[in-house]
Amino acid sequence: MPRGHQRLRTAFIISLVILFAEVLGGIISGSLALLSDAGHVLTDSFALAMSFIASRLSQRPSDYRATYGYQRIGLLAAVINGSTLLLVSGYIFYEAVRRFTSSFEINPSVMLPVAVFGLFGNALMALVLSKDHHDLNIKSAWLHIVGDLLASVGVVIASVIIILTGWRVADPIAGMVVGILILVGGLRVVRDALWVFLEFVPRGIEPESLVEKIRAVEGVRDVHDVHIWSISHGRVAFSAHVLVKDQLLSDAERIRKAVEEVLEKEGIDHSVIQLEYACSGTNGGIYCQQ
Repeated sequence: MPRGHQRLRTAFIISLVILFAEVLGGIISGSLALLSDAGHVLTDSFALAMSFIASRLSQRPSDYRATYGYQRIGLLAAVINGSTLLLVSGYIFYEAVRRFTSSFEINPSVMLPVAVFGLFGNALMALVLSKDHHDLNIKSAWLHIVGDLLASVGVVIASVIIILTGWRVADPIAGMVVGILILVGGLRVVRDALWVFLEFVPRGIEPESLVEKIRAVEGVRDVHDVHIWSISHGRVAFSAHVLVKDQLLSDAERIRKAVEEVLEKEGIDHSVIQLEYACSGTNGGIYCQQ
C-alpha cells in the first residue's frame, strides 16, 4: 500500500478516537466550543475516509472509460470535503449566536482535559499527513486537520479563561473562531478544486509569456490555438498549433522536441503540438476562436 494511503488510514483511526472523546466530553461539560471541535473532527473523519477511497481509485490506470485516468476522483472528494466544512461552519455560527443571547451551563473541569487530548491528537494527525501535498486530495484532508488543530488551541484557551475568570462567553467566542477557521479552509479547498474542474489556466503559468518562449525556439514562426489546463492538481496539459517553414519531417521533429523542452521547464508534462506549414495562416491570435 502506498505511503499516502497508509497515512490517511492512520489519521482516520486517530480521528475516530478524538471524535468519541470530544462528543462525550462536550455533552458532559455543555461546551459549544468542544462540541464544535467534535463537529469539525466528524468532518475530518468523513474527509479522511473519502480521501482514502478517492486516493485508491485515482491510482487506477487510464482505460476506455477514462483516457486521462481517474485523478479527478480525488478532486471530487476535495470539493465534497470543502463543502462539508462550509456547512459545519454555518451551524457553529448559528449556535454561537444563540448562546450569546441565552444562558447556558458549562463545566470547564471536564472541558479542559478533553480539549488538551484533542489538541495532541490533532497534532499527531497533522504530522502524519504533513507530506504528499502535491495531491490536492491529501492536502484537503490535511487542511481539515490543521483547522481542527488550531480550533483545539482555541478551545484550550477558552477552558483556561473560564476556569480562571468564570467568563462563560469565552466558550461561544471560541466556537466562532473555530467556525471562521473552518470557513476559510473550506473555501480554499473548494476554490482550488473548482479551478481544475473548470479547466482554468493553472496558477503560476502566464500563457503570453510561455508563447513568447516557444516563438523564440529556432524554426518556429508563430503559435496559435493555445490551450493550457490541469488534468488534475499539479498535472498540467498544453496543446497548440505551431507554424514552421516547409521542411523535412526529421527537421520538424527537432523543432517539436525543442518546444517540449520549453514546456517541461515550465512544469508542463503533457503536451499535444500540431505542426503546420507557414503558408497555412493563422486566425490572428494565440487563442482558439470559436
